[in-house]
Amino acid sequence: ACSEFSQRSCEECLKNVSCLWCYTNNTCIDYPVRSILPPSSLCSLSKARWGVCWINFEALIIAIAVVSGLILVSITVCCCYCCYCRRRSRSRPDEEEERLARKREERRLQSLQRKHERKMKHDEIRKKYG
Repeated sequence: ACSEFSQRSCEECLKNVSCLWCYTNNTCIDYPVRSILPPSSLCSLSKARWGVCWINFEALIIAIAVVSGLILVSITVCCCYCCYCRRRSRSRPDEEEERLARKREERRLQSLQRKHERKMKHDEIRKKYG
């Protein structure tokens, strides 16, 4: 039982994962598993220690929240970046196809123009020599 480690040291108390150390009255108590955070009537968050003695419960919660927030933000940024890249890569082939189609059309028009010029030259030669 955690109460056996009361009035000893924080390190001895926290060797058992189910224990919570309170610095206000140097007591080792069972962690209230029914509630996520220990109630302030049991021990204030700034004086409670769980897991390690060198960081209080309040700072531990803040650190976990910051780390999980950073993870969520990085996942969101990665997803948005990947979606943006996919959308951009999909639009690039369309732009590329459009550019190729324009070049093809220009070549076709140039070819028709040259064909028309050749026909006119041939017609001039036919007129000249009958």
